[in-house]
Amino acid sequence: MRWTERQCALLGEIGIKGWWPTPPQAPRAVIATPPQPAAPAPRPKEKPIPITVPRSEPAQPVPIIPPVVAAGPTATLDWPALRAAVAGCQACSLCESRTQTVFGTGHEQAHWMLVGEAPGEQEDRQGEPFVGKAGQLLDNMLFAVGLGRGPSPQGRDDPARQVYIANVLKCRPPQNRNPLPEEVLRCEPYLKRQVELVRPRLILAMGRFAVQSLLQTQEPIGRLRGRVHRYQGVPLVVTYHPAYLLRNPIDKAKAWEDLCLARNVILGHQPSHHP
Repeated sequence: MRWTERQCALLGEIGIKGWWPTPPQAPRAVIATPPQPAAPAPRPKEKPIPITVPRSEPAQPVPIIPPVVAAGPTATLDWPALRAAVAGCQACSLCESRTQTVFGTGHEQAHWMLVGEAPGEQEDRQGEPFVGKAGQLLDNMLFAVGLGRGPSPQGRDDPARQVYIANVLKCRPPQNRNPLPEEVLRCEPYLKRQVELVRPRLILAMGRFAVQSLLQTQEPIGRLRGRVHRYQGVPLVVTYHPAYLLRNPIDKAKAWEDLCLARNVILGHQPSHHP
């Protein structure tokens, strides 16, 4: 049965498609192809004209510049030598923009060691970590758990009641930008030696860059809080940076929980373990 053109169109409108046989076509007439003229004989190849190219100097290899490392080995440095090495460090470009280095402060045998991220503008001017409003908040937090960065009011030089404070970076990044991975890497030997000299019973890492640098992880602070980690065998507790708490006061309660956890580790009430 054959379908008319109109029927095929109606079926297509309602979504029915099929194969419609096409009427047979008359055979095409065969047209004779006229003979093609013979191809011309190939022309003889011409000899190429030699071109003289001036010789150039051989390419010089690109010099490989070795990476700059921290100023000398730090594993055997005592406190005065380590401080002098940091003051004269030129391991990265931050030495060109700093006012002075920010080495650290506090009791050199303190039971608590606090590690921040990088100096700010005021720290760069005064040469001491955690000054200004962030430093005042940190002092208040430490006072709440019976700690301080200097001798007690009674004049006792008690390492159990004092802290030692240092930063991952010893120089201020321009405009207080985030530390670069290369800068953190170049400063790492200094911080590691500070930990070895202090020999703290606990490290309190404050801020994302301090936490990620010490623990070698990209996990956010929110996932690392509430557990006891380790750095070079020392128990480590994660918390927020005081500058962050000034911008986000709602998280001050969480920072207090972190301080309580750290105090329990010091007192032996909380076992130190890997997460």
